[in-house]
Amino acid sequence: MSPLSPIQTPEPTPVQRPQAVRLPLDPLLTLAVLGLGVFSIVTLRAATRNLIPSNPHYYVDHQVIYLIVGLVFMLGLSRVDYARLRRLRNPVYAILLLSILAVIALGHTARGSQRAINFPFFSFQASELGKVLMILFLAAFVVDRSRRLRERDTTVRVMLLAIGPALLVILEPDLGSGMVYLVIAFVLLLVAGAPFKHLGALIALAVVSITLVLSVAPAAGVHLLKPYQVDRLTAFLHPSNDSQKEGYQQQESKIAIGSGQKTGRGVNATQTTLKFVPEGHTDFIFAAVGEQYGFVGAALLLSLYALLIWRTLRILTMAKDLFGSLVAGGVAAMVMFQVFVNVGMAIGIMPITGVTLPLMSYGGSSVVTTLLAVGLLQSIYVQARASDAWKGRVPLTPDRVRY
Repeated sequence: MSPLSPIQTPEPTPVQRPQAVRLPLDPLLTLAVLGLGVFSIVTLRAATRNLIPSNPHYYVDHQVIYLIVGLVFMLGLSRVDYARLRRLRNPVYAILLLSILAVIALGHTARGSQRAINFPFFSFQASELGKVLMILFLAAFVVDRSRRLRERDTTVRVMLLAIGPALLVILEPDLGSGMVYLVIAFVLLLVAGAPFKHLGALIALAVVSITLVLSVAPAAGVHLLKPYQVDRLTAFLHPSNDSQKEGYQQQESKIAIGSGQKTGRGVNATQTTLKFVPEGHTDFIFAAVGEQYGFVGAALLLSLYALLIWRTLRILTMAKDLFGSLVAGGVAAMVMFQVFVNVGMAIGIMPITGVTLPLMSYGGSSVVTTLLAVGLLQSIYVQARASDAWKGRVPLTPDRVRY
């Protein structure tokens, strides 16, 4: 180098950011979802083959379409940073209320219920989509009041904001979805850290309300629910008293499940395939599983739900912020409550409320809504993993990713 040449300094080495891990989705959560989807198709193929003799694959074909559409939405939502949805709190709540009101005003009436709006190729059930919208709205609302969680005013506001849409849904009537809304609100308060005395007061209030509606009010001549609705809610307490009326579904469901024994009846199943169990492809699909595949099939199905719920709770603890934890907690509440009530309904330990079995029961609104919720979970998982990688807490090689 010439002494007169300028001093050459080495160029600074650019800061290397962590590379993106090439496994964008939670593999175990995805496995649970795909397993439930396949289980649903296989079960529906046998349970619905006699429902429409001219088109025995009608329900299976439609369920496959619903699952594909839902999986596309799930993948799309997993690519979105869920944190951005927090800013849409008010529009989300407006859509929730307006969609439910639209169903009440314009919905198609079937079997005494006005729960959906019929379109040329599908039926839109706002109460199902409302579950995810309720989770997003309440999670954002609780985060905005996170410094005032111990105040009674916060607990009251959260529950009132959930009770409004829940009452509208119950008027359709769709008691099951209305109950899901209230459970979501309660669990979000629990996850956020609301005082136990507030939560205990809510439980006591729920018990008192149920007692008043089902027992005290009718005895006093005030009927807040129609007599047949009260009978359906209380039939499981005395199934032999009205086995040919309100208790008929549960009675036949228990017969179907019992007849499956250890390994199921397979092609010889008759209770669900010959329509002895009403709604055997929707509300009582667990009876179809029990009859066709027996204890082994029912255990496998519940194991898939256990995997789904475990991953949901794991993602709750992994979330990078309170909003993500609350969203995951709301999804966990939605899934756990529906599985517990639906399976309990089929085996006769829970009242008949019309709650579907997630990803198993036939129905586009239910399937797509559940997969949207899973898409939110995948987004929380991806963002949490990316945040950990950025902070240098997790190795960046795909084979060493923290699950």
